[in-house]
Amino acid sequence: MSETRRKLTTIFSADVQDYTRLMQANEEATLDTLKQYRDFMKRLIEAHDGRVINTWGDGLIAEFSSVVEAVRAAVDVQNDLSGHNAKRPNEARMLFRIGINLGDVIVEGDDIYGDGVNVAARLQASASAGGIVISSTVYEQVRNKMTVGFEYLGQLSLKNIEGGISSYSVRIGEDAVTPVRLTSPEQAQPQGYHHVGSARTEISSMRDPSHRKSFGILGAVAAGIAAINMLSWEGDFWAAWPILGIAIIAALIWIRTTTRIDRFIAMLTLIGLVLASINVLSWEGTLWAPWPLIALAVVGGIRWFTHERGSARG
Repeated sequence: MSETRRKLTTIFSADVQDYTRLMQANEEATLDTLKQYRDFMKRLIEAHDGRVINTWGDGLIAEFSSVVEAVRAAVDVQNDLSGHNAKRPNEARMLFRIGINLGDVIVEGDDIYGDGVNVAARLQASASAGGIVISSTVYEQVRNKMTVGFEYLGQLSLKNIEGGISSYSVRIGEDAVTPVRLTSPEQAQPQGYHHVGSARTEISSMRDPSHRKSFGILGAVAAGIAAINMLSWEGDFWAAWPILGIAIIAALIWIRTTTRIDRFIAMLTLIGLVLASINVLSWEGTLWAPWPLIALAVVGGIRWFTHERGSARG
């Protein structure tokens, strides 16, 4: 019998708007699209360190240890699926609704239960097609950490949730640049609205301006070190080592923010490149790097294979 315990976690709930209509129109095409879109969602959720807990019908439940990453994943999902839907006829587009809640849940095996999950599901049902609704507990954690807009929805009356839930809509895409009139007490201050430049801002590996600044500083430092080495040349290109260190730092920043590839595989790739670089820079006639590279390739292959099997089952 699996152990039962409690924990605080961020619950991500999603389902398809008008799923019944889509199934009535074309069952096979709808199921095929649903599988493809769920695969996209699963990859993005995992890229943000989330975990898909369960899928049923047209629904999906995931959890995140980070509230910020949960909302970032939701924005990435809606932006990504919007791009896929743009290639489809209006009547065949599959639009998801997403609800996010931070709450206490019961953990039983790999599954979670409780009011925290129920609230996320009710918030999802309140979202518009292609939209995201978050609880006030989520909003308080992300309002000053993300470049998206928030619209206060007031105290939503949710089925079987006594007293309702104070909720916010996350404004993405074109809606994100439209000023919002917010009515909660704290929203009367300018901090209640955050501007976002484009629908793809959150998908970019340099979505945070501080990251662009970091890359610029690192590049300038590397160029400065190389220039000093050249100007004081004594037959030894010692600048290669600090430049390698700077490149590793830049790569780690990129891996931390990217959503385009699996972060674990990206980290394995970085380790492989570092080992190969060390072998070359400290060359003494022995090519030892291929052996650890083969081991890294095996680990990466196992990771890719297990994820592909998981996606096929999902």
